[in-house]
Order: sequence, then C-alpha cells, then structure tokens
Amino acid sequence: METNAIQNRYEFVMLFDCENGNPNGDPDAGNMPRTDPETNFGIVTDVCLKRKIRNFVELYKEGEPGYNILIKADKALNSKFTEAYDALGLTKKQKGKDANAVKQAQQYICQNYFDVRTFGAVMSTGDDPCGIVRGPVQINFARSIDPVFPQDITITRQAKTTEDRQAAGNTEMGKKSVIPYGLYRAEGYISAMQAQKITGFSEDDLELLWTAILNMFEEDHSAARGKMCMRHLFIFKHESPLGNAPSHVLFDKIKVQKRDGVAAARSFSDYEVTWDETMPEGVTFLQK
Repeated sequence: METNAIQNRYEFVMLFDCENGNPNGDPDAGNMPRTDPETNFGIVTDVCLKRKIRNFVELYKEGEPGYNILIKADKALNSKFTEAYDALGLTKKQKGKDANAVKQAQQYICQNYFDVRTFGAVMSTGDDPCGIVRGPVQINFARSIDPVFPQDITITRQAKTTEDRQAAGNTEMGKKSVIPYGLYRAEGYISAMQAQKITGFSEDDLELLWTAILNMFEEDHSAARGKMCMRHLFIFKHESPLGNAPSHVLFDKIKVQKRDGVAAARSFSDYEVTWDETMPEGVTFLQK
C-alpha cells in the first residue's frame, strides 16, 4: 500500500511490573486483578496494553495529522466512518454496493489513524463501512512470571454521596483490590507483509510504537494501578519481510526466573533476567 511501509518482520518481548496495585481489573470478578483460575498467574489483556499505547500516542502526537486515534470514547465509530466518505467525496449509504468506495475509505482511515495502521480495526458497521483491517502489530495477553495473590484492602471514606448518608454520620467502608507485586511478560509480533499490503505502517510509526511501549505507564499512573514500570523491551528484527526464524525460537532466548532464596517476590530485583544474544542467521537482537 505505502512505499515507506516497514520492510522487516519483528517480534518483541515486554517485561513490566506492578507493585501494590491492580494492573488490569476483571469486571466479572468485582474488578479484582485478572488471574488464571487454575494457576493463579496474573493476566493483563492485550486490550488493556493497546489502550495505554493509544493514550500515550494521543498525548505525544496531539494535533499532528495522521496520528488520530480511532478507538476512543469521543464519538460513535460509525460517524467517523462517514467522515471518511465525506472527506473523499464518496457516495454515502451504499453499503454492499460499492466495494471501491469501501477500499478508498479504508485507506483514508489507515492514513489518518495511527491505531488502525498499527493494530487494525473492525470498520464494517453502519451505512458507510470501511471494511475490516488486520493490523501488522499483534500483542498477546501478558502473564505474570509467578502466581500473584490478589487482596481486598478495606478502606474508609468520609465524604458521602447523598444527604441521607451524610445524616447517618457513620464512616463508610470500601475496598481496593491489589496485588503486592507481580512481574509480567507480554510478547508481540509485527508483520511487514500486513504493513505493506494493507495499512502502510511505516518506520516512523515503528519508532513511535517503541516510544509508546517504553512510556505507556508513565502517563497512566493512578492510585488504583499502584506503581507500574516497563522494565525491559527486547526486540528481534528479521532481515526479510517474511522472517528468518520462528517466533517461539526467539522468545525462548529471554529467560526470567526468581533469584535463589527469594520466597515471595516483592520487587524487580528479586528476579534475574537473562538473554541469549546468539541469533539465527538473518535476525538481529535489540534492546530499548
């Protein structure tokens, strides 16, 4: 699609931690930190991680053409699709009748919205659809290195929401759900072929993605999430668009384990991170 689209396949590994906070609450479990019910390993969804990347890019590139964010709570998605038709002067309300218009609108969305160029989007809804885009960047669920142990911490509040509650005079009780500590690992993939054929994800977009990953927790601090830090970003760069080695072989180069004598990890220093820099032919190992 774009001549400046990336020419290399990539994989990457993120290591981040959470101290005395809730890295990703589960609404089906009273917003407790997400865990695997069989093993108690902590989970952070891909949706959560991509939200933080989107939020950082929106702050970092605010107002710059080509770096809008499609998936956010400002207005209905269908209205954004219609805006693409208006900008291109395409005939509207022709759903299912004009595949060329859908393709043009899809290219317009990719050019103007960073998150669609990066992650893709389902844009086939409404009267003015823009199709379905599979993004070149895909991220797996993050999983903690060791089991985590969510706790409900009882808190009190003095400010009441209603006059009746204020008149009662009693201090109200509440809860915060936290884990004392968890070190999480997430793995991701970047397809040069998807970038070249569909979205036009460029070298500039790639550098912005790395910047966003490294800084996505820095502009997302809250009392609920505690102390969250990106500890390592490991990158595997292939010489060819289709890749030079299987992704699982490269992911296995990164090892994380608890240090000897540590019973319950409570800080990043309780872990040892090692990596094998001997790469298959055609693969370059990078750290950010």
